[in-house]
Amino acid sequence: MILLHENGYKALAATNSGDDLRLVVTELHRKIVRVGEGDLSVTVGFSNLNNEIGDLGRNFNRMVQQLRENREEVERLHRAQMSRAECLATVGELATGRAHEIRNLLAGIAGVIEIVGSDLSQNSSSLAAVKGLRAEIGQITSILTDLLQAARPHPPEIRSSDLNTTVEQAVVLARQQVPSVSIRIELQKDPRLPNVEHDSDQIHRLLLNLLLNALQAIDGEGTIRVEISLLKGDAAITVVDTGRGIAPEHLANIFRPFYTTKGTGTGLGLSMARRTVEDHHGRIEVTSEVGKGARFLVVLPLLQATPTRGGDLGLHLS
Repeated sequence: MILLHENGYKALAATNSGDDLRLVVTELHRKIVRVGEGDLSVTVGFSNLNNEIGDLGRNFNRMVQQLRENREEVERLHRAQMSRAECLATVGELATGRAHEIRNLLAGIAGVIEIVGSDLSQNSSSLAAVKGLRAEIGQITSILTDLLQAARPHPPEIRSSDLNTTVEQAVVLARQQVPSVSIRIELQKDPRLPNVEHDSDQIHRLLLNLLLNALQAIDGEGTIRVEISLLKGDAAITVVDTGRGIAPEHLANIFRPFYTTKGTGTGLGLSMARRTVEDHHGRIEVTSEVGKGARFLVVLPLLQATPTRGGDLGLHLS
């Protein structure tokens, strides 16, 4: 069995009983949830074990320490009131030095979790915790991916295609994330709209981000309406929700990198959305009233008349 004392885990017998694994999985799940909530001061107590479980604990503690150091550096940049370009450039330098190492640690943690899960019986109460761990690791990986995309944006791959289809695919995926039947996502396509030159993958991700933000803004019943139309010779996509709305003091900042009012995540989603629209030579606007919801307008030209800006801001991640 795992023996406990005032300093945490002391030893793990070679038998690796189900109770032992349950304790490890339960603690790891609890700590990863706290990391997902933004608490980067956590450590696991089984990191002092001299076996694979101890390796898992040490990798986890090292990963959290690196995430904490990165966040402290980002906060320092905010205090210095750096410009958007300078902030993104510095994030690129941080990502260059840390991305591969953190990814390797996550892969190692995921591998050990799979081993632990395979050792559990089908009736073990820890199976649900293992499933939760996989989801939380996926969330951390998603945060890391956001940081890397912010540091090294890919220029859009422009093709002439049906914008209605691109938008509809994002809506279908968002509908699968609806937490309650009391929330509806409505779509109004425009059959008159000609093909639009755009990167369907990038616009899909942009709209999915707007839709998921809208879902999170709705408490209880609500509606999200997505409408596609022609606007003065351009293609327009409007996303309107009946959620909490955005306070006036936040409206001017929501497209800034790392700015978030949700307490979780990186605060990069809307910043990357704006850059995607700018790379398509379009614009994104937002209006909101507290208590009544928010309205995002994305305007894209039908034709990309000049080469896209794209690029990687001079950052090179290998």
